Amino acid sequence: MSFADPQSVTLSGTANSLPRVSSGANAGTFALTNDYATLALEVSHSYGKRTRRTIQLRQTKLSADPLIPAQNINPAMRVYMVVDAPSHGFTATEQKALVDALTAYLTASSGAKVTQLLGGEN
Repeated sequence: MSFADPQSVTLSGTANSLPRVSSGANAGTFALTNDYATLALEVSHSYGKRTRRTIQLRQTKLSADPLIPAQNINPAMRVYMVVDAPSHGFTATEQKALVDALTAYLTASSGAKVTQLLGGEN
């Protein structure tokens, strides 16, 4: 089973429709690219003694080079969520409950914990 095509991701209040740009064994990528930026959603799974599921949102943009302002650079950033569980012992429901707990923690109080994380607090 695959994620639907396209996927919608809202960034800074703007909904972005990301069409599927690649699909392979246990992986898929959805992306929107223009002359200045790329927004991509990547989903992958690996199986073994542990099952590792990764979803990431990647953004690139065109920006002035801080060392040579007349030139541009294309910086990139990624935000990941990885669910790493043993192949046996935790049901999908139990795994989802842990994901839900973490995402609720991070987004509570208008994302105060994310702000602390990005500020380097530990």
